[in-house]
Amino acid sequence: MTLATLTISSKNYSSWSFRGWLMTKMSGIKFKEVLVSPDDADARAEILLLSPSILVPSLTYGSITIWDTLAIGEFLNEIAPKAGILPKDQATRARCRSICGEMHSGFVSLRSALPMNIKGHFENFKVWSKAQSDIERVKTIWNECLASSPGPFLFGEFSMADAMYAPVVTRFQTYDVTLDNRCEAYSAAVLAHPFVREWMDAAREEREEIEELEVEF
Repeated sequence: MTLATLTISSKNYSSWSFRGWLMTKMSGIKFKEVLVSPDDADARAEILLLSPSILVPSLTYGSITIWDTLAIGEFLNEIAPKAGILPKDQATRARCRSICGEMHSGFVSLRSALPMNIKGHFENFKVWSKAQSDIERVKTIWNECLASSPGPFLFGEFSMADAMYAPVVTRFQTYDVTLDNRCEAYSAAVLAHPFVREWMDAAREEREEIEELEVEF
């Protein structure tokens, strides 16, 4: 059996590493983690949104290397089609890909104003107006998906869509974002997922801190 290698950065701060790791766990393939310190210049730039995510996450599978999170998800779906990374139904799968793509390329203000910081908790955090618009769009996506889903996740079972939005769930918890009942229940289900819990437990054990992300701004 091919042993894969997943290169990731900080579990506390790196949302893209989180997404790639979740999908790799979902696939069921055996893999080892290579952790790049957030002190590394390239990893730090990625976390602080100063450069695109080039270094992490990166999945090596045999002679194949994939370094884009959506590409990692699509590749894992190809080699592990029964893992449920993408929904089986064509229309549902298309919708899943659409909201994953929206997260992948959008929500810039949300990323900037509410950086992922699993260990952090900022009460009464003041959200910029542009970031609030992103928050409302996320809640709309969740509500629309959940309205037609058997639950508890966006398309029933935990999928690539939930992996893509899991860092947003942690952001909403970190910054005390108010949610409606349906979105609150969804967030609770994501936070209770065993893979999410495993990642968050490891994040809380990290000693490294990025000062820029430890202040209210």
